[in-house]
Amino acid sequence: MQYVNHYESPFGDILLAADMAGLTGLWFDGEKYYANHLDPEHEEKNLPVFEETKRWLTIYFSGQEPDFTPPLHIIGSPFQLSVWKILQKIPYGKTMTYGEIAKVIAKQRGLPHMSAQAVGGAVGHNEISIIIPCHRVIGTDGSLTGYAGGLDKKEKLLQLEKVRGE
Repeated sequence: MQYVNHYESPFGDILLAADMAGLTGLWFDGEKYYANHLDPEHEEKNLPVFEETKRWLTIYFSGQEPDFTPPLHIIGSPFQLSVWKILQKIPYGKTMTYGEIAKVIAKQRGLPHMSAQAVGGAVGHNEISIIIPCHRVIGTDGSLTGYAGGLDKKEKLLQLEKVRGE
């Protein structure tokens, strides 16, 4: 059974989803893959994981780096999980390109090359945005490309982390 709760961020309302193992989803209202894997049978409930996630988000949106991560229950294909694991290692206030992630994956798998587009697909389908920081992934030329929550929110999140100027 999945449960949902809501958080009002300075950049728009956020839907949180969790099961008893941890947070399974965090989406800005109206984002591209909004609640894509949310069970049709879910219930609005206030769980400890939601309180912890809201505390994390409040610290984050105040312009500080949270020093903890709420319990996560990350669900995806083996490839997606490998990409999302790399996303979790991108430090607060730093960015990485799709190509750099592709090189890391290729090296991990012993391959000569990995498609940056395949990485982009996995990044775009990240179900736990912000906490798994897909907004920190940028184009090779430094451009802001692809963000399911919208490029305006990606820009604001990077400004909040002081990656880009106001």
